[in-house]
Amino acid sequence: MVQAEEHLKRKALEVPPGSFRQTVVLAARRFKASWVELGKLLVKVRNEGVYQDWGYPSFEAYALGELRIRKQTADKLTRSFSFLDKHEPQAMARADVAEEAPAFEVVEVLAQAEDRGQLSAQEYKSIRDAIWNQEKPTSELRRELTERFPAPEAPSSDLAALKRLWGLSKRLAAELHAHKKVPKAVAERADALAEDLENLLAKKADA
Repeated sequence: MVQAEEHLKRKALEVPPGSFRQTVVLAARRFKASWVELGKLLVKVRNEGVYQDWGYPSFEAYALGELRIRKQTADKLTRSFSFLDKHEPQAMARADVAEEAPAFEVVEVLAQAEDRGQLSAQEYKSIRDAIWNQEKPTSELRRELTERFPAPEAPSSDLAALKRLWGLSKRLAAELHAHKKVPKAVAERADALAEDLENLLAKKADA
């Protein structure tokens, strides 16, 4: 942790002052205090592909090489921010949202549950107050949500496997649509794939 902090401190001095690149580096230094800020910036870096302008071949290489953030953590941050931005667009547009947003560990559980097809928009609304007006300790709330939306250890049937793949295809389609450098035709093919899987899932469920 100390080495990462020293690296980010040096990097903040090396990159152009006042630039978007420096903004992301400084946000990485404030990660613990404001995961929302870093998540938002990383989504922009990934979707707009600016990491290539900074000399990195991939988003993952940029996150690790410049910010000392592993791929798994970067994925969690971007997925969690995207989840809140989808369900709470007005709240996420506020300047003070970083101070009021739910704990990262809690949002992560919900984002993963939605990816698996376990969490609907209606279900999110039913637990929203408990998330945003958090009275329980983060560890306790996270445990309760994990028990409510358990991650399957492994697909136990063809139906479960299809459901998981459908959730992944929807997430892929959404990310492709959000990425400005991805041609519209590519994103539309992802939409078609998600629709095909949804139809296949419906047929399996009715069988």
